[in-house]
Amino acid sequence: MKKIIFLFFLFFCFALFSQKIDKITPKKCIPKKGFHLKLKSVFDDSRCPEGVTCVWAGEVSVIIEVYKDQQLMEEKKLTLNSKNKEENIKWLVNYLPESAKNVKSIFVLPYPKEGIAVKPKQQFVAITYND
Repeated sequence: MKKIIFLFFLFFCFALFSQKIDKITPKKCIPKKGFHLKLKSVFDDSRCPEGVTCVWAGEVSVIIEVYKDQQLMEEKKLTLNSKNKEENIKWLVNYLPESAKNVKSIFVLPYPKEGIAVKPKQQFVAITYND
């Protein structure tokens, strides 16, 4: 039994640490070549803050700007919730490098906490993926 638990623990750790995380931030520097994603804004954040009991998990909306070779190509509103996860991932992978196309999740950080305001410059979109 101990061996089974140990193997399960090893498998869990391997799965957890094999994931990579990229960020979409509001930073201003846009590379000269290729696609670049920039966070324009976070709004309609109805996620249940830590320390509060809620009836539903909530959702958050973001606007992401897509640049190609320093030219703004598109602004896209994404509403992040459990219902449209696959749709958001399908859109996002069009603009990611080949090594990051195996997207597992998209979420906004920092997660809200009761009584603590988050400044817009602190927020970012995190993307987890496997190599």
